[in-house]
Amino acid sequence: MQVRRVVIGENSQGKSVFVESGAAPLAHEFKHLPGQGLARIWMTNPGQKIGQNAGLPDGEPMTATGPMLPAAGGTSFVIAKYAPDSVFLAPNFNGPAAGGEFYIYAPDLAATMEPDAPGMHRTDSIDYGVVLDGEIWLEVDDGREVQLKAGDTIVQLGGRHAWRNKSDRTTTVAFVLCGASRT
Repeated sequence: MQVRRVVIGENSQGKSVFVESGAAPLAHEFKHLPGQGLARIWMTNPGQKIGQNAGLPDGEPMTATGPMLPAAGGTSFVIAKYAPDSVFLAPNFNGPAAGGEFYIYAPDLAATMEPDAPGMHRTDSIDYGVVLDGEIWLEVDDGREVQLKAGDTIVQLGGRHAWRNKSDRTTTVAFVLCGASRT
């Protein structure tokens, strides 16, 4: 999965500078789930500081196999590629291998998945999403679904949901997850 990431910040004189411009280093194409991908773009901690006195980033703010879901007050920016649902029904699909790989590259998200309701999950976050390419269906508790196409946006307020790609090609969605506290 190729995604370019450009990061700017302020130097000690308060001037904007390019910190980085290049391939997002934490992008993964899933071997056991053809068409599925995940690019971790950036993550902030609660109370993140910016500006000339904050200093420029020193290294990656996240790791390829560490937490992806932000703490309350933090954020996470990811781009996800969803394989068509038909991939899960293919005779050569290896569910345990795909699940194991998902647990390696998105352990905290994988832990939210419900074993008795494939794909259904709930996170302690407010998520903003935009469909970049393709189409995908968003399912909620009562089984209702809405079809989303390129350019459509999503605001997810911590509700239980699942993503279904009923099309015949990969769909790409960008998300900003904002960590929240559940009441």
